[in-house]
Amino acid sequence: MFTLSATPSTTFLSPRVSPSSLSSSSPSAASCSSLSSSSQLCLVSVRRRSSACPCLFSSLKVSAMAELVKDTESSSLSPIQSAERTETNHSRTFLNATTEQELLSVIRKETEAGRLPSTIASRMEELYQNYKNAILQSGNPKADEIVLSNMTAVLDRVFLDIEDPFVFSPYHKAMRVPFDYYMFGQYYIRPLVDFRNSYVGNLSIFYEIEEKLHQGHNIFLISNHQTEADPAVIALLLESTNRHLAEKMTYIAGDRVVTDPLCKPFSMGRNLICVYSKKHMNDDPELADMKRKANTRSLKEMALLLRGGSQIVWIAPSGGRDRPDPATGEWYPAPFDAASLDNLRRLGEHSAAPGHIYPLALLCHNIMPPPPQVEKEIGEKRMISFHGTGLSVAPKITFSDITASCQNSEEAREVYAQALYDIVTEQYNVLKSAIHYEQGLNASTPNVSLSQPWS
Repeated sequence: MFTLSATPSTTFLSPRVSPSSLSSSSPSAASCSSLSSSSQLCLVSVRRRSSACPCLFSSLKVSAMAELVKDTESSSLSPIQSAERTETNHSRTFLNATTEQELLSVIRKETEAGRLPSTIASRMEELYQNYKNAILQSGNPKADEIVLSNMTAVLDRVFLDIEDPFVFSPYHKAMRVPFDYYMFGQYYIRPLVDFRNSYVGNLSIFYEIEEKLHQGHNIFLISNHQTEADPAVIALLLESTNRHLAEKMTYIAGDRVVTDPLCKPFSMGRNLICVYSKKHMNDDPELADMKRKANTRSLKEMALLLRGGSQIVWIAPSGGRDRPDPATGEWYPAPFDAASLDNLRRLGEHSAAPGHIYPLALLCHNIMPPPPQVEKEIGEKRMISFHGTGLSVAPKITFSDITASCQNSEEAREVYAQALYDIVTEQYNVLKSAIHYEQGLNASTPNVSLSQPWS
């Protein structure tokens, strides 16, 4: 999970700060809430009155808004009042739009008024059009309604971050109140997933993982990384069977995901350990030392998390998203970095709680593919489409079993990384056969049993 940054030309309010930076280092588990089957965020256009709420989401009803806007348990305020007080200085200009023309007009008006940087404004319009095309491609009879409500929500959240930039701490806890950023991301990605052509591999192992978490064990998912939407896709494919895993999962996230205004609102809804990717460590040599020190702080935060047990951590040892082969156009998992894997393994071994490593394969690049090449500059073009997706997990893999015949630690490190990569690639190829080659459930193998648990 990695990506994007643009620095607004004007800052209107003091930066918001990740709540985990203000709390203790031993966070509680993320709260669970039911995932609605609706495909839209359902914004209400609300005009300010003394009794009206300028807050947000509902399918032309205030009741649905409560799923995304919640009150804290200790507050006597209603959910609507709580969110209203939290964002008192936030303009509701995007929420007042009731048509596509009005929404796009707001982007232009805010740009002309100097409140929205032109570079971000153009990316907002591009995102709107690409999302619209993808939803129309799905054939959903409510496509126009879904596009307007979901994109109104996204543009509103992006504009809030321009007005009041959010600052992520090394460990960021998913923000569920007063605005539920987790559900916000789920609603946005859901209509892009073709569930008829999506599959989960080895569902029984996900149940095994959940049981180990209940026993206080730590779980590490060693995965390939395909798109900015990976966390939402994982959650959507598991929501009917293992919702707790998705909501509790902590992602090792690159700095680009937590600095781009178009990406930040989605990142705010996930549990994150924020790091600088090796691929971008030396983009600016003067910042390299600062990045390394920041990564050290993040590792310390993760060590504290693991010490308490019952943590599930997702990491992509490739350090970035998969890319297609430039010669063939074929997609495959990017190679794993052995040093990163070894550091994670050692971190797990030094925690008090038992730890287990599971190889995880993810196929979802068609939904939101990255640029063909790794880019240094922020502001990539986001292509979006409606497509099938896949997720598969393999049995846990033990370092000692894999490296028993190795002669030294360096060889052991490389052999272990390659073994994990090979297992992920094997699962990925099964998912590719099921989805891209249209073999469906018949693509199952003795090692990968595919299912569609939502059917």
